[in-house]
Amino acid sequence: MSGGGMGGGAATGPASGEPRVIEQRGLYFEELEEGVTYAHRPGRTVTEADNVLFTTLTMNTQALHLDAAWSAGQPFGQRLMNSMFTLATMVGQSVSQLTQGTIIAQLGLADVSFPHPLYHGDTLYTETVISGKRLSGSRPGQGIVTMEHTGRNQDGTVVALATRSCLMWTREARTGQPGGQGNGQETMPV
Repeated sequence: MSGGGMGGGAATGPASGEPRVIEQRGLYFEELEEGVTYAHRPGRTVTEADNVLFTTLTMNTQALHLDAAWSAGQPFGQRLMNSMFTLATMVGQSVSQLTQGTIIAQLGLADVSFPHPLYHGDTLYTETVISGKRLSGSRPGQGIVTMEHTGRNQDGTVVALATRSCLMWTREARTGQPGGQGNGQETMPV
């Protein structure tokens, strides 16, 4: 079924009369622009429950995440959010805008750092810059994209950094549609 306008009212396919469905997805290899900052919203306010659940689910017994009395006597004076939760949330915030349904595999993470703690009640905002991309030499229809993620708290303080490489679909290999231009939306019959 072909696309149509994004105007008001119920949109239908040109001949079928069936309503169009626009499926949310990430961007294909061709649509990702190097040097552009993708701001992922909304932010995610992190809670004590998030911290305790994630920490215990991953069998991390670090008192800095679980023991409020002990942590009060440490240099930061309170419990810290588990840094692996921060990393996972930062990457997760990018999915709907960049890789939902367009990624083949995450290839690796590098240069991960946590320059400032994230605390209970802070809000994490993530931005991603595409720092490199190239078509795969051995996998036709696929490309390797390097993403630099930056997580900031509500005050703009950088709390996490990570470089991630992903194997991504090209638009034509995945959908049979040449090029990569368009509004970033797909239409499908119901």
